[in-house]
This record gives sequence, C-alpha cells and structure tokens, in this order.
Amino acid sequence: MTETPGEKKFMREKIVKPKMSRREAAGRIFCYFLLAVIFGVVAAVSFVVSRPMAEKYFGTEPPSSSEPITIEKDDEPGATTAAMETMEPTAPETRPETDPEEIREIVKEELEQIPWTPENIGALNTAISKVGSSADLSIVTVSSVKHQTDWFDNPIESTGQYAGVILAVNSCEVVILTCGPAVKNADSLQVTFEEGMTASGELKQTDSAADLAVISVKAQSLEESTKKRIRAIELGNSYSVRSGDLIVAVGSPAGRVHSVKHGSVTYVAKGVQTVDGQTRVICTDVLCNEEKGSFFLNLSGQLIGWATTIFDSEGMENETIIMPISEYKGNLQKLSNGVSIPYMGIKGQETSKSMQEEGVPAGVYITESIVDGPAYLAGIQNGDILVKIQGQDIDSIHSFQGCLENMESGSEVSVVIERRGIDAYKEIEYRVIIGAR
Repeated sequence: MTETPGEKKFMREKIVKPKMSRREAAGRIFCYFLLAVIFGVVAAVSFVVSRPMAEKYFGTEPPSSSEPITIEKDDEPGATTAAMETMEPTAPETRPETDPEEIREIVKEELEQIPWTPENIGALNTAISKVGSSADLSIVTVSSVKHQTDWFDNPIESTGQYAGVILAVNSCEVVILTCGPAVKNADSLQVTFEEGMTASGELKQTDSAADLAVISVKAQSLEESTKKRIRAIELGNSYSVRSGDLIVAVGSPAGRVHSVKHGSVTYVAKGVQTVDGQTRVICTDVLCNEEKGSFFLNLSGQLIGWATTIFDSEGMENETIIMPISEYKGNLQKLSNGVSIPYMGIKGQETSKSMQEEGVPAGVYITESIVDGPAYLAGIQNGDILVKIQGQDIDSIHSFQGCLENMESGSEVSVVIERRGIDAYKEIEYRVIIGAR
C-alpha cells in the first residue's frame, strides 16, 4: 500500500477466531440434535391435529389391501370315513332307494289334502315372492366388455350381461360371486347394482374346474346411498336340503338379470365324483339359464347353491343341476381372498371294504387322471391307488380333500401310489407340482 506524505503509520492486525475445543464442538452438535428432535415432535403433533380436517375436506386414500374374508364351514351330518361307491347323478344305480316319481306322488297326495283357497295360494305366493325380492338387494349385473374389430378393422365393443351375487361387503370392497363366462376373455368389467349405480369391477380369482369367478368393486367408488342399500347374501347349509324342499332361483334363471323362479328339489345324489374330490349334487325342476348366473335360496333366503353345467346332464332335460355350497365353502373363501385353489387333477373314489378284501390297497382309486393335469404330467395313471401325500396316509376322499386344501399352488409334493403289476401292487413315488384351477 502506498503511503501518503505526512500520513502516520498504524499497525494492521487480522483478528482470527480461536479453534473450537472438543467440548464446545460436542455441545454444538448436541444443540443441533436437540433442535431437530423438537422440530420433529412439533411436526408430528401438527400432522395429527391437522389430519382430521384434511380428511374432511380432501377425503382419504383408499386402503392398500383387502380385508380378509372368512367363511365358516358346515359340518356334514353323519359324516363318516367309510368308503362310498361312486354315484353319478344320471346312472340308474345311483338313484336314491325312493324314486323321485314316488316322492312327487307323496307330495301330490299331501297337497291334495290341503284346502287350497285363493287366500292360501296368495299367501304362499307372497311368501315365496318376498324371498326373491329381499334377495334382489344382493344381486348385481356383471357386464363383460370385450374390445374387438370388424372385417374392416373398425373398433367395436361387445357387452354381455350376467348375474352376480354379493358375498361380502366391508370398508375396502364389495365381493361378488359370478359365473365363469362373465369374465372369460373380458377386457373390462362393469358392475351395476340393484338401484342402477354402475362401478368398475376387478377380477379377484377364478375356478375353471367349477366355472366360477369372484370379482370385487372398491367401496370408495360407491355412493353412500348404494353402500347403505346393498347387502351380502346370507350363506346357508346345503347339507340340510332334502328332496321335496321348495327353493327359489334368483339372479338370471330366465336369462335376464333380476328374474326369479321357484320350484322344488327333485332329489339329492351323494358321493358324486368331481375334480379332486366328491360332492353332493342337488337336482331341481326349476329350469335355468346356467351360463348367465342362477343362484338358489332356501325359504329363509339363504344361498344353498348355484346352477352348473360341470356335471353330466344326460337324461335330465327337464331338470337343473345345482352345485351345493356347503362342500364348496373352503374354496369359496380362497376365491374371495384372491387365493387360487390348489389343483392336482384327478377323479376317484375310496376303495371299499370288498375291494380291499380282494387285495386292493386302502386309499383313493383314481378313475381318471385328467389330461395335462399336474398328476397326469407327473406320470400318475388311471387305476392307480393314491395312498400318501407328503407322508400323510390317504385312506378316504375326505382325507385327500383335506390334505390338498392345505397346499399352495406351485408347491412340489411327494405323492405315493400303488400300481398293479403282474403279480401284486407296487409302490411308486412321484413328485407332483400342485397347479391352480
């Protein structure tokens, strides 16, 4: 710096802060940490206080997951582990000892003894009509929308309408059971409720073996008036259904949604072979459109089954076959929660005492290893005797169904069968990858 003549010289000094000691540094860090904690607490309190007001004005986010749905199973009356011979609904030898025609005659005679006045007939018709009208609040229209193109590559949209029945209503969703054709090859699903409101539906799970599907509608997409009006159908006990019982068909028995029919049960067949088990089969004189979704109720308005085409109906042109609900409740719970039904792919019957006396091993005699099913692909054949799964003895259809029900699709399990050789049965172990229906 150049000095000016006569200017006095001054000492120039630079003030430097002393270095911070470790104690001072630690104290400062602690202060910062304490301030961060204080600000965090204030933010949390502010969020809790302001959240109710924000939800009031801006709404809430939809739940991220569904509420689990539980369906209580029914105890089969007189259930026994004793072997039963296969009973097909169309075979003469599978008919009950009392012929359906004889039952009709007995019912006819009893009805003829009743003084059928116009008042009595009107009261009976009113009572049955109330069952159908009350259940209508649980019936929805499922519209299957498919996007296609015509010969000139112009986009076209086709829509099919099917009936569905509400199984559950909770804060997250409305769960609906419908027929398989309603969701087959559908690009989107629309659900119309009884009072006319329409909402988008989502497929939860299907059962191709039973030709059923379960779909859901988000509860948040429904108006409050709709939520208050709709209700889930009450599930009944189909084990209590007997020949001659009056039943009501709702859904789409006449081919149009919200149609109603009524009639009676003609007979109930037991031990009918089905995929991976046995079931009862209910037959009725109520003619229905099975592929549009028809559901059957007892006179208490409880769901006891649905019309199905999965069983052979030869010789039953004037009857409808009903799949009963009680044997299916375990699978219905899985479908309602979006869980696939484990599938092994066999049909069979338990070996009877007479068969065992002739040297046939105790177990499940496989009458059909379904082509391309998991058992078939593993090498299991018709005529094999299923005796063990994962080391657990299989001595009845019930034990087989119970074992399979606890498995998961995609898991690999050990399956032991007895196969007849030249002189005797030989034990063979297979590894089967459980599929999904």
